[in-house]
Amino acid sequence: MAAFIIEGGHRLSGSIQPQGAKNEALEVICASLLSPSEVIIDNIPDIRDVNNLILLLKDIGVVVRKLGPSQYSFCANNVNLDYLNSDEFVQKCASLRGSVLMIGPLLARFGWAVIAKPGGDKIGRRRLDTHFLGFKNLGASFSHCSDRNVYKIKADKLKGCYMLLDEASVTGTANIIMAATLAEGTTTIYNAACEPYIQQLCKMLNAMGAHISGIGSNLLTIEGVNELQGTTHRVLPDMIEVGSFIGMAAMTGDGIRINNVSVKDLGIIPEAFRRLGVTVEIDGDDIIIPKHDHYQIDSFIDGTIMTLADAPWPGLTPDLLSVLIVVATQAKGSVLFHQKMFESRLFFVDKLIDMGAQIILCDPHRAVVVGHDHAFRLHAGRMASPDIRAGIALLIAAMSADGTSRIDNIEQIDRGYEHIEERLNSLGAHIMRI
Repeated sequence: MAAFIIEGGHRLSGSIQPQGAKNEALEVICASLLSPSEVIIDNIPDIRDVNNLILLLKDIGVVVRKLGPSQYSFCANNVNLDYLNSDEFVQKCASLRGSVLMIGPLLARFGWAVIAKPGGDKIGRRRLDTHFLGFKNLGASFSHCSDRNVYKIKADKLKGCYMLLDEASVTGTANIIMAATLAEGTTTIYNAACEPYIQQLCKMLNAMGAHISGIGSNLLTIEGVNELQGTTHRVLPDMIEVGSFIGMAAMTGDGIRINNVSVKDLGIIPEAFRRLGVTVEIDGDDIIIPKHDHYQIDSFIDGTIMTLADAPWPGLTPDLLSVLIVVATQAKGSVLFHQKMFESRLFFVDKLIDMGAQIILCDPHRAVVVGHDHAFRLHAGRMASPDIRAGIALLIAAMSADGTSRIDNIEQIDRGYEHIEERLNSLGAHIMRI
């Protein structure tokens, strides 16, 4: 197990480039399974979850070539269907949550897939019902293999239909979209997720020959086609990493420029930080965060305490609440955070409390942060990263703290952040991997 040793108190300055978006990369890489032709994807992040998915595609027979530092070619013209039934494949799927996105393409193109409960963050129940119900609506059937604890899903031919999703699940929407592209007839998906990464997936599929309309809305129409071709696609910058860098700059920066962030795809992320008093300047497609000696949390128009809550897009992404909580610990004022979408994601605040943060954890979904206004700094500690986003939040806290901290289980951070210590050290941080 690896760990970070962080010497706090060093100010960051300079410019940094966000990596390609993790969640989009997982979706579009799996979409390459829909075609026997070559699919070239650029701006793929070099992170654990994505690299493990690429290895899994190689295992099932996809020809993968690395064309450059972040560019890959995928050709799924000779998929080994026998391997999909193996215990080894099931075990690898169970350790990688992104593997669930293979189900839709495999079902659509080959008529069956094997499903194991996928791994990932320990942030509460993350059910797959939306995926299964969507496939069932398209005509698939399920059988449970009790001896291996897996489900096998089959469909001689998927048939388009109207469906109303029970929740706007991002991975559920992506899986159903990919399955529907090769279904007979027209599929209409209402209450679809509409995040920029879903939009990117749809645009890529259309470039491959799919007929998807309503992109960017929660009502998608997919006219099934017989086959899809190859294409070239570029992954967006990772909005969660952009938000993480904004938080770092506010807490520890002497002036940081975040380059090429695709401002139009950030939604209300910049405004969420502004509500905490952080100055976020837009310069073309870059974001500039000046040095902050103080920043003050807004209140609502009627004077009541500010509340920040996550919501499906275009609401505030739940992946950034952890970072916003850390930033609020050094603001002037108080703010209530309401984590609605996951059950256990706020439990990491105990570690911030141990570092001296004034936080009241009301229940698994709500926490009140009373800002220090830099009256005193957080103090160093030893902690472990429970998930990707809590891990980066703890790293920000440690960088701003007095003394030297240690963060264990940083494999969780590596799942979502590319060479993070090298990139932050280039800005002036003192982070050592051991």
